[in-house]
Amino acid sequence: MSEAEPILKINNIEVKYHEVILVIKGVSIEVPRGGIVALLGANGAGKSTTLKAVSGLLNHENGAVTDGSIEFLGERIDKLGAEKIAKKGIVQVIEGRRVFEHLTVEQNLKVGAHLRKARGAVKDGLEMVYHYFPRLWEKRNETAGLISGGEQQMTVVGRAMMTHPKLILLDEPSMGLAPLLIHEIFNIITKLNAEAGISILLVEQNAKLALSVAPYAYVMENGRIVMDDTSEKLQQNPDIKDFYLGLTDVGGRKSFRDVKHYKRRKRWLA
Repeated sequence: MSEAEPILKINNIEVKYHEVILVIKGVSIEVPRGGIVALLGANGAGKSTTLKAVSGLLNHENGAVTDGSIEFLGERIDKLGAEKIAKKGIVQVIEGRRVFEHLTVEQNLKVGAHLRKARGAVKDGLEMVYHYFPRLWEKRNETAGLISGGEQQMTVVGRAMMTHPKLILLDEPSMGLAPLLIHEIFNIITKLNAEAGISILLVEQNAKLALSVAPYAYVMENGRIVMDDTSEKLQQNPDIKDFYLGLTDVGGRKSFRDVKHYKRRKRWLA
């Protein structure tokens, strides 16, 4: 998909829950170093499961990669636990703005630095987070459970940044947020990518927004990748426009039944 060397390669993976429930079949995705890639699809398509397969969080849900492989910086990681994967530089921002509600904003951020042992790591991390999220500096001493939804989303992204990641897996960062806050957060995400060189694999229900920040995207349906291309070409594809780009700025979409000519990738049909 790109001339850039991939930081992440998902190679034809299969994922099962409880050893019998097949959720993902034959999924292959590449994320180039320093790039942003979007993963689009309806609810239940398998997008979040794909992220959890990369981060190792499947193990906590009785799920496992049962076929294929996942490589990070050329090293296979699909048999590693979540903590070892995190130490290699992968962090997942789970959907739902999961802050520690009883802690302050700054205490939430410091939790993200628990894997970093270098002297000054916490101080340097906080300076970076507050640089990109000045609103969190203003809210740093407030209880995280009492700040706005947008500020909570900034907090969980900031907490991920405190791990000093090479790759961030972002799961539905716009969910439940007002349009102005969504654009503010995505502007910061693109700055993080451009200025800090952090690679991003983005799962996002707002396809218009995702395709505006990610140069390349994959479309997922029923646990399979059915299409992938540059965002520019996907935006021009009539089927993608009908089904995924019939989105409002707050994430509503047309029913799949309204799309009459949705074409799947040839390799799926083979």
